Amino acid sequence: MNENREIILTIYKDSEMAAFSCKNLLEDLKDKRNKIKETVLHILEGYERYQKDALEYLDELCVPKQTEGKMTKIASKLGIQKEVKSDNSDSAIAEMLIQGISMGCLSMEQKLNASENHLEKKYKKFAQDFLKFQQENITALKKEL
Repeated sequence: MNENREIILTIYKDSEMAAFSCKNLLEDLKDKRNKIKETVLHILEGYERYQKDALEYLDELCVPKQTEGKMTKIASKLGIQKEVKSDNSDSAIAEMLIQGISMGCLSMEQKLNASENHLEKKYKKFAQDFLKFQQENITALKKEL
């Protein structure tokens, strides 16, 4: 698979999984009084926007969408539930989200570094924008610690 397709598929899968996780987290926090819910909702909206845009690029590149497997999603959902039950403070939730987003940032940085000379300009910019979005989320979440 060429670099353009690979990086857009990565953004699609990452944003789809992140949106799934944010939705589950918001559901688990539904009856709680956490201030962080607004930040999580903002992050969710951003990931949904990137997911939609990535899907359009996948269509343009004639690449079928691929999502994370059911086991990955179940593990994510159970992990979120466990964390919220154990400590649903805003700082604990922020720390959990920072860890997850940081893994996505690292993965995206590696993919960009490995393929940036082979990416078309618009796909490279999209990937860089996605990385910046993730980094901004980490900065916002650090304020909740």
